[in-house]
Amino acid sequence: MLDICLLGTGGMMPLPYRWLTSMMARCGGSNLLIDCGEGTQIALKEKGWSPKPIDVICFTHYHADHISGLPGLLLTMGNAERTEPLTLVGPKGLERVVGALRTIAPELPFELRFIELTENRERLQLGPYVIDAYRVNHNVICYGYAVSILRTGRFDVDKAREQEIPQRFWSRLQKGEEIEHEGRLLTPDLVLGPDRKGLKVVYCTDTRPVPVIAEYAEGADLFICEGMYGEKEKAAKAREYKHMTFYEAAE
Repeated sequence: MLDICLLGTGGMMPLPYRWLTSMMARCGGSNLLIDCGEGTQIALKEKGWSPKPIDVICFTHYHADHISGLPGLLLTMGNAERTEPLTLVGPKGLERVVGALRTIAPELPFELRFIELTENRERLQLGPYVIDAYRVNHNVICYGYAVSILRTGRFDVDKAREQEIPQRFWSRLQKGEEIEHEGRLLTPDLVLGPDRKGLKVVYCTDTRPVPVIAEYAEGADLFICEGMYGEKEKAAKAREYKHMTFYEAAE
């Protein structure tokens, strides 16, 4: 099961009931956040989701409306007695930017791990998430993200029984474990059917239209794309500030 929540969709300034940019994904007990704009914690509270179990935060770029909520979120995690490391992903300069923001959140009881993106396309495997980062076209270095969940085949009870695999091992094999039992190696492929189609969510914001967006969006189960201006007459402004109109996003 993959849960997706748009915690914030506003641009530049938060509004009542519309916080700044952030998206959260939950899968198998692992949580991933993309961007952390102002109001992210309020949106999490409204949703009833806790910030403590977030494992990964990916940043598209370092404009304030996409990252200014981070210091407060880190402090909340620390106050909740978090000790697990937190992985941060973003364009080159991430550690420097986060270091500056941590002037007001200097002491944390957990480690921050940094992954800085330097190529136009990069793939990461973090927990259950396969993350494809792709460079888009904003007025600072900016990335979109395709987040995929791979799905193994369904558990085949008949296969497990035919091979006399003890029932107490079924759950572990279904989770991908290998088990040594009475001199025999039990592997997941003994009890699982063919791999199933995975799940894919594609997220891009703050960019002009570029072909790479459609490339990654193809085959996605959910595509989240920015549209900053609703009026066609603001097309020139969209070009100047490297955003899209609603019409460009729809195309």
